[in-house]
Amino acid sequence: MAGLLKKWLIGERRDIHDPDLFHKVSLVAFLAWVGLGADGLSSSAYGPDEAFRSLSGHTELVVFMCLAMVMTVLIISWSYSGIIEHFPSGGGGYVVATKLLGPAFGIISGCALLVDYVLTITVSIASGADQIFSFLPLGWHGFKVWIEALAIIVLIIMNLRGVKESVNVLVPIFLFFVFSHIVLLVAVFVLHAGNIPAIAAGVKSDLNSGMATLGFLGLFKIFGKAYAQGAGTYTGIEAVSNGVQIMREPKVQTAQKTMVYMAFSLAITAGGLLLAYSLLKVVPEEGKTLNAVLADRLGFGTWFVVLILIAEAALLCIAAQTGFLDGPRVMANMATDSWLPHRFAALSERLTMHYGILIIGAASMATLFLTHGDTGRLVTMYSINVFVTFSLSNLGMCRFWIQDRTKHSNWGRRLLIHGVALTLCASILALQVTEKFLIGGWETLLITSALIALCFMIRRYYRGVHARLLQISPEKLAPADMVSSGALAENPASLDPAARTAVLLVGGYNGLGVHSVLTIWRMFPKDYPQIVFLSVGVVDSANFKGSDEVGRLQEQTRAALNSYVSLANRMGMAAGTRVAIGTDAVEEAEKLCAQVAKEFPRATFFSGKVVFQREKWYHWLLHNQTAYAIQRRLEWLGLPMIVLPVRVRDA
Repeated sequence: MAGLLKKWLIGERRDIHDPDLFHKVSLVAFLAWVGLGADGLSSSAYGPDEAFRSLSGHTELVVFMCLAMVMTVLIISWSYSGIIEHFPSGGGGYVVATKLLGPAFGIISGCALLVDYVLTITVSIASGADQIFSFLPLGWHGFKVWIEALAIIVLIIMNLRGVKESVNVLVPIFLFFVFSHIVLLVAVFVLHAGNIPAIAAGVKSDLNSGMATLGFLGLFKIFGKAYAQGAGTYTGIEAVSNGVQIMREPKVQTAQKTMVYMAFSLAITAGGLLLAYSLLKVVPEEGKTLNAVLADRLGFGTWFVVLILIAEAALLCIAAQTGFLDGPRVMANMATDSWLPHRFAALSERLTMHYGILIIGAASMATLFLTHGDTGRLVTMYSINVFVTFSLSNLGMCRFWIQDRTKHSNWGRRLLIHGVALTLCASILALQVTEKFLIGGWETLLITSALIALCFMIRRYYRGVHARLLQISPEKLAPADMVSSGALAENPASLDPAARTAVLLVGGYNGLGVHSVLTIWRMFPKDYPQIVFLSVGVVDSANFKGSDEVGRLQEQTRAALNSYVSLANRMGMAAGTRVAIGTDAVEEAEKLCAQVAKEFPRATFFSGKVVFQREKWYHWLLHNQTAYAIQRRLEWLGLPMIVLPVRVRDA
């Protein structure tokens, strides 16, 4: 029943050897706009709202705010289009900062992104619920947080099924939002076009009045605060550069086209809503978003208000999808570099980063309950971290164009783009921290700092273990001039299916595998005249980039096994190899062992396992338990397996 339920919820296993697999799971520009660009577009549901409320009645500043918002969107998007071009493998802010500024800056950017993606999910779901509950009775608001939690669970299940499947489901919802808001904005500017001259004249007189009473600095302070409050509008712009890996070939052109779609749709929608608020003289009402008030002011009836709010709520759910698409991808990149447990780089049978999806989903749900779904508090927490990443990414690109200016004729124009983007992003970050530090900003900075500290501890641990494992390198254990003791033939015969056979599961050619070979040879000097080496090439996020990469992985796995065969032959043992490629090392190893057991009925299976002098509670998380998991499965099949310990002393 559990297997059937899993298959129904998650779907059938993907065939990693399917030559059309990457075509099937990749996204064209339009679908990428839906899956990734929706994060940016959905921020129009709360970014302009926050900015307009913060103007404190100074509607004469709305036109300037609109221009600033549109220009900021286009400049940041333009800068990220250049980042996509220089980092065609994706990875976004984490990879850019790591490559161009160094690992320390990279981990700051990566942790900021992770917290940002958790908050992307939470704030999108919470804001979507705000839209729905704007037209529901106040007595129903007690169920709001639980409905939001249910929405997160649904998104977790959808993303465990796969990227393209989850996006396909959301396409009609996305189009519903686009067309409904086209109708909304066109109706506002067509039906109220006659009010524009009067509004323009009022803006001029109000501006003169404000200058007289508050002065330029007073008005600028109000403008700056509103600009900072509306910074949530720009969140999500980096999502496309983070997700280049899931784009259809040619990936760079597809990603840049997606960026254009997202930039212009966000700029038009956010800027248009700001002007619409001013044109219809929208004022905040208790329990309602400004978009709800705006739709109501048009006078089309309750049905139109409900339609607009449902469209916004639906799009915000799609925006939450971006957190599930890009968050686990950032975690996988960090895990590959040993900043996070290595298992976060693993892929499921549906080729999704399932560990990352589950962790991101659980963290977003915890945040939802801790903040009680308070959108204002969540937006405050949300919009700080994204500008840490924006700033570091553009700083890295500025450094790149300055250092490599002699190699590129267009370096000046590119440097100007990233320099302007850096100035904007750093200014917004400073405003955000200054204005919002005491109303939620400190929480974001504290959580991000704690995550950075944890990553440094994990990285230090992995480096220590790696250094100690180097002490048992294959070159030290089995030097090239090593020969047999004379007990076995110098030129071993071919494998004999009837002979006793040692079957050793190994990874790459390393000290762990060589130590296991020598242990078998020492403990059973005459019992096993031949040995078969088994290895599973694990397809993870680092090598799941195309069918060529899978083929290259298979070649690398075979090359490593050939080194073991050479070692066994030097020791006088006949040797052979068997290889499998898949996403689950345990499952593929079980199948491979079952096949070898039929071929060699007198086989005994072996695997090496690193053991520590003192087992710690965190070892199960930072190290896989593959050997024991395979042993349990083979025991059920009636196949004997011995786990050979490789001791590692504490640091």
